[in-house]
Amino acid sequence: MSNIPYLSVLTALPIAASLPLLAVPAANERLVRLVALAGTGVVFAWTVLLLTLYRPGGGMQFVEDYPWVPVIGMRYHLGMDGLSLPLVFLAALLPLLCVIYAWRQDTQPKTFFFLIALLQVGMIGVFLALDYVLFYIFWEIVLVPMFFLINIWGGERRRYAAVKFFIFTLAGSVVMLLGILLLWFNGPAVRTFDVLALARFGQAGGYPVPLQMWVFAALFLGFAVKVPIFPFHTWLPDAHVEAPTVGSVLLAGVLLKMGGYGFLRMSLPTLPDAFKLGWGTALAVLGVINIVYGAALALTQKDLKKMVAYSSIGHMGFVVLGIAAATPAGVDGAAMQMFTHGIITGMLFLLVGMIYERYHTKELAKLRGLMTEVPTLSVVLVFASFASLGLPGLAGFVGEFLSLMGGFERFPYVAMFSVIGIVLTAAYFLRMLQQVVFSPRTPEVQIACSQPYDVRPNEMVALIPLMSFTLFLGVYPLPFLQILDPYAAYIAKILGV
Repeated sequence: MSNIPYLSVLTALPIAASLPLLAVPAANERLVRLVALAGTGVVFAWTVLLLTLYRPGGGMQFVEDYPWVPVIGMRYHLGMDGLSLPLVFLAALLPLLCVIYAWRQDTQPKTFFFLIALLQVGMIGVFLALDYVLFYIFWEIVLVPMFFLINIWGGERRRYAAVKFFIFTLAGSVVMLLGILLLWFNGPAVRTFDVLALARFGQAGGYPVPLQMWVFAALFLGFAVKVPIFPFHTWLPDAHVEAPTVGSVLLAGVLLKMGGYGFLRMSLPTLPDAFKLGWGTALAVLGVINIVYGAALALTQKDLKKMVAYSSIGHMGFVVLGIAAATPAGVDGAAMQMFTHGIITGMLFLLVGMIYERYHTKELAKLRGLMTEVPTLSVVLVFASFASLGLPGLAGFVGEFLSLMGGFERFPYVAMFSVIGIVLTAAYFLRMLQQVVFSPRTPEVQIACSQPYDVRPNEMVALIPLMSFTLFLGVYPLPFLQILDPYAAYIAKILGV
């Protein structure tokens, strides 16, 4: 059983299971949807199998390590541990729910669902790759399908948003590649791109401190654009607002997590001296700026989707703060926040899409009285909003609280300003709910629900798992934390925290 290439199968499954789409006539939209559902369902089922086989505390598991281009030390190296497992699960779950949600997609559905499958290959591969070149290939694969999802199925300014997303991310990736090459050229005598080998080399003092500072800066730029960290965030609101609902869900739910994962998997273990001598403090400051700045901008928005987009900047600030703390609690909080943000914000973007489909507007000033017309949708929106603002008992609270614990332990005079962002987050969500859900319709606001239904069955099927995870992890996060704890302890030990 140990000879089964579990991770290679998982990485290839999205495309392999979607190949039948190429043979399905485009006119047969029902069969296209069924094939897409079966493909994402098989990927999710295989991920659940890996979850059942995974042993918490067992280190890197399901490892596959083969020579690829030996002359330069490139290897086909995949592995899964407590850091990558939750993110792989997220990358398997959300595309399945997106296919269910987009069941009525009638504009080029064949291409639409195939791009989701290609995107899933890149997302899963990033979290499994343990060779820098392999990691970079998967990192770049993600750009192409997301670019087309925005450019073809997006809003009025979709072309501008797609190009801006592509240029920002590609620019960050190129600088990140320079950092990777610096690690290779200055690495062990036996050249390698192996992530774990170079981490051991860095921890043993193999990289001089000045080099570490420059390499950390190069990797930082690639990861910071993806998180995104202020001031590299400006592509995100445009991409979210113009992307189709499914694109926004996958962008917020998985793609943003690639940056946080990169810091935890590569930057901190490989360049510990650079982190200790300044980059850790810089990350803490930037994390708090993200929290306050994202919340302040969300409070000023007049567009519901843009409000949720800016809320992502604020919430990802907690991830950055937890990473900067590098304590067991901080790293647990950062990883937990990445997962719960994907679940909760994915749910919020699904709800925004549902509202837009019914009311044909995202302007807060034109949305009133949803509770009387779409009560089920309104209840779920209230639930998701309270989860996102960090209400105790729901999943959003756990990650934020642990990240703050780590932040206050290491940088108390920096972390205390994050409280401003927490207050502002509560303010913009409560204001939105009061206005959109509970305020009565006024004579000036005549837009009414254009559809004779509240929530369709397929939409509810997509929402229920997200609501269930939000509630379960808020009440009982222990199983999740048991998976994360060994890696959090490993990071804290490396950095002497």
